[in-house]
Amino acid sequence: MEKLLTAFLSRLVTRGSLTVETASGRTLMLGDGTGKEVRVRFEDPGAEWAAVINPSLRLGELFMDGRFTVERGTIYDFLELVLRGTDSLPRPFAVRVMDRMRMMTRGRISWNNPWRSRRNVAHHYDLDHRLYRLFLDEDFQYSCAYFEHPEQNLEDAQTAKKRLITAKLCVEPGHSVLDIGSGWGGLGLYLKQIGRAGDVLGVTLSTEQLTAARDRARQRGLEDSVRFALQDYRDVEGQFDRIVSVGMFEHVGPSFYNTYYSKCRELLKPDGVMVMHTIGHLDGPWYPNPWLDKYIFPGGQLPALSEIIPAVEQAGLVVTDVECLRLHYADTLAEWRRRFMARRQEALALYDERFCRMWEFYLASCEAAFRYQNVAVFQVQCARRQDTVPRTRDYIFERMHDLRMQEAELKAAADAAAGPTVETLPLRKQRH
Repeated sequence: MEKLLTAFLSRLVTRGSLTVETASGRTLMLGDGTGKEVRVRFEDPGAEWAAVINPSLRLGELFMDGRFTVERGTIYDFLELVLRGTDSLPRPFAVRVMDRMRMMTRGRISWNNPWRSRRNVAHHYDLDHRLYRLFLDEDFQYSCAYFEHPEQNLEDAQTAKKRLITAKLCVEPGHSVLDIGSGWGGLGLYLKQIGRAGDVLGVTLSTEQLTAARDRARQRGLEDSVRFALQDYRDVEGQFDRIVSVGMFEHVGPSFYNTYYSKCRELLKPDGVMVMHTIGHLDGPWYPNPWLDKYIFPGGQLPALSEIIPAVEQAGLVVTDVECLRLHYADTLAEWRRRFMARRQEALALYDERFCRMWEFYLASCEAAFRYQNVAVFQVQCARRQDTVPRTRDYIFERMHDLRMQEAELKAAADAAAGPTVETLPLRKQRH
């Protein structure tokens, strides 16, 4: 087994310094010896076998169970050594066979009808919100930030993301907005307070997020104009001037892409604009990561542009802008991981050691994937008519400038108010 493990890791790790201690006590030295040493250990022969046969599922499980440990460096350091050169390597025959089998089950895994969609959302987004407070920004933005420069902090980068999306929506005073997958309500509140939208409706399938979003709107006195509902996108009625969706399309599933965009066209006014922000594959359709599907995002599926655009076209919508945010999510996840690890003991008080290892692996593996594999974030703008948005992209930067001015005005007003209170999410009883 050790020979197979050595051959497997030697093929992946050609740069850097990786030391592997096998279950029998043998030490393997891999890489070219450059950089800081990463040292890992397999606790039993079965762990070595599992890591070689099915690494995309079993490595994360082994780390969660303490059967694969990192003695020097972090799990991210190990994943970085393994993943940064894999795109250029030919895939072995056995791996290609497994890839083909997983592609065949892709549609079944993400058959996200209304019932399964609600169950899948509850699995991840209905965790104790105190966990998310450990690593998210102050506005609880749980999606890719937009780093305008390398030194920008997470709070400012998440504000920049909301600013960019609002600019692309071409929101005008009084516009009605639908936010599909509204999270903890931060974007909806921004669209109202900074974008000066009219009525905003946010729909979510998470009861925890719904409660928090409604409380936040109430704290700001906006509950009549910024409403949140526990509702599937397929059940929304009416028409809206603008539709936005951030980090939700990953939960739709390929079998429902046409349904999603057809519904959005139905909900969009003739002169309406829609912006969809989603993680996606840069190199075509692919199957869900087995470990992420099992433990983090059941039913999740990352689309490729070659799947999104046909769905837009078949729905009778016009693609008016596409932007690819490369590496922004890697930097976002790096900051989330740093914050989580700094407050890991607080997470341990909420859950247990296995959960904390699972969360660490989740943040580390996703960061490594965004940095070294073909994963990025797409922002796709579309409309029912091609003359709805300006002809050049200059308007985006002009509107972002105006939004910055509005942010400054709102902050100045808040600073001038006597005794401003710090907004917090309500404490809720932990479920076991």
